[in-house]
Amino acid sequence: MTGPRLTLLDVAREAGVSKNTVSLALRESPRLPRATRKRIQALAARLGYQANPTVAHLMAELRRSRAVAFQASLAMVNANLDPHAFRQHPTIPSYVLGCRRRAETLGYRFDEFWLHDPALDGRRLRKILLARNIRGVIVVGLMNENRLPRRFQTIWESFPCVVTGVRTRQPALSFACVDHHMLVLQAFERLRQLGYRRPGLVLDPVIDHLVEGRFSSGYVIAQQAVPAADRIKPFYDLARARQNLDLFRRWLQAEKPDVILTLYNEAADWLKKLGLKIPKDVGVVQMEWRPGAPEWAGMNQHNDVVGEAAVEMLVSMIHRNEAGVPAFPRATLIDSSWVKGKTVRRP
Repeated sequence: MTGPRLTLLDVAREAGVSKNTVSLALRESPRLPRATRKRIQALAARLGYQANPTVAHLMAELRRSRAVAFQASLAMVNANLDPHAFRQHPTIPSYVLGCRRRAETLGYRFDEFWLHDPALDGRRLRKILLARNIRGVIVVGLMNENRLPRRFQTIWESFPCVVTGVRTRQPALSFACVDHHMLVLQAFERLRQLGYRRPGLVLDPVIDHLVEGRFSSGYVIAQQAVPAADRIKPFYDLARARQNLDLFRRWLQAEKPDVILTLYNEAADWLKKLGLKIPKDVGVVQMEWRPGAPEWAGMNQHNDVVGEAAVEMLVSMIHRNEAGVPAFPRATLIDSSWVKGKTVRRP
């Protein structure tokens, strides 16, 4: 025979705290000091306490249905060179929207900072974050080789941090971003279903470098599924083509793409300047489709969902008391989805 199941109240009596405090400790709530949580967890384990799974599930559902109380503040750091990128950039506001939306549902709010503020360095920012009891950091809008400024090293070492949109180097932090590789694979496959035989890629190598070649790698792998005669070379020479359109014209004549995958509206402008009609002569797919251009066919990267995922990662790190540069950075990749548009032909 087994004895009666140990209850939260039994653990609370042994610990000299309330039953609610025991519950918070066992759920790793940041509302309790870490030392208190660990002491109660160790006591519960020593006493042999085991949660009733039915009751635990019921209480979790009840907590989920209640309005979430404010937990703590988080820092949202604008890493873009433009101090107004959170509101004015073509894509960054979508990340910000998702971050704010998910943080609110979890009971957190954001304080904003600009990474390139000349009056700010790691030492001063750390003092501000501690003074405001900010628990973690989301980095949004990073470009510049995806390397974080060394003067902020103390931030990455002292707080849980998550980056949106790209993988960082020096240091490498956990991040959430779109799955660029799968995006191109999915777009390529959809175009083949629409009857296109020779999808071409028009891409700035600087952007491809920022995502570690994942656009190009998706394109190379996608082409393995088509006959060798239909595999064409990507066009990377955008910088010079902006000054000399003949470079783009020669690529079109040599490779003969019947549809183009690109991140830039200028590729469509170049086709029009060369007297070609979209999609009659050549189709165009925007690999970073935006709601403001509904006529375009493209891939919705769901950057707002990326922002939500980044917040979920950060809050999870806070609950686990993780901080500092991780030995093994985690990555959350978000899928894209195809958006119909008038820039490709109908099936």
